[in-house]
Amino acid sequence: MADFRRMVESARRAMVNVLELEPSDRVLVVKDPECLRCSEAFYEAAREHGCATSAYLLPEAGRPLERMPDGMADTIEDVDVVINAMSGSSDEVPFRIEWLTLLEKRGLRVGHSPNINEDMMDGGPMDVDYGIMAERAVRLIQALAGARSVRLTTQSGSDLSLDIEGRRFVSDVRITTTEKGCNLPCGEVYCAPVENGANGTLVVDGPIGGEGPPPSPVTLEVEAGRVISVRCADPAWETRITQLLDTDDGARVIAELGIGLNPKARLVGIMLEDEKADRTAHVAFGSNIGTPGGVNESATHIDYLVHRPTIVASFDEAAERTILDYGDLSI
Repeated sequence: MADFRRMVESARRAMVNVLELEPSDRVLVVKDPECLRCSEAFYEAAREHGCATSAYLLPEAGRPLERMPDGMADTIEDVDVVINAMSGSSDEVPFRIEWLTLLEKRGLRVGHSPNINEDMMDGGPMDVDYGIMAERAVRLIQALAGARSVRLTTQSGSDLSLDIEGRRFVSDVRITTTEKGCNLPCGEVYCAPVENGANGTLVVDGPIGGEGPPPSPVTLEVEAGRVISVRCADPAWETRITQLLDTDDGARVIAELGIGLNPKARLVGIMLEDEKADRTAHVAFGSNIGTPGGVNESATHIDYLVHRPTIVASFDEAAERTILDYGDLSI
């Protein structure tokens, strides 16, 4: 079992470094029976930091949640910072988007931790040197600045081109005046590609949303920014992914390209951690409202992770730069 005191210290350092937590802040911790010890570590860390701290416990009954429970919205009155230590079920994405949208409208600083576990907080990707990670993020963003498109390929068969002209990359390693929500653990650089500008094939060999890793790669064919077909050797997985993509009309639209850069993130089959790991990238479909330039609306946002990608960025006058080479940073 993870050491609770180390979890508390990890939570405190994450909130201070990423969310700029101050003793004067008023903190709400959203607790979930599935992640209770993690949420208690966040609560204790905020309290020990001097913050006025409150908690809201999600119900066990009626899961998966399709919408915010009655009274949940009232908990953010007189709050500065919200920590979401909760389940990462794919079926609860609409609820989480509804909640996060409300928090964004209120301008609150948010640490979002769907499917967090104790190992992430004790020796894992939350127990990291945030200064070094921030330096890596800056270097990666600078290397991608001004790129018009990127091409993502993998040895498993991915070959996906994405139009990113005018869509800047940002990181989640520290909040900004405009980007006030971050994952905890954090550690990625990402952008919202042009919604009708993705074409090609994505062969997914890593976790998918809250579903975990597929037993066999899932192949998505993308045309003009939309997933037009799904293939998997496992019929149940093919049906499930198709169901997620059919949530609403916007669920098949390209939403995000992300690159992991947290040196302590491991490949554990949980998207929250895997998508932060070195030598990975992920592509999401669904909502990208809130990401710079993103205009696609959907009740869902599902990430699809690939291992060991090669990413080549194209600039004006046919100039190219390899960003990742078989997963390794080339900048």
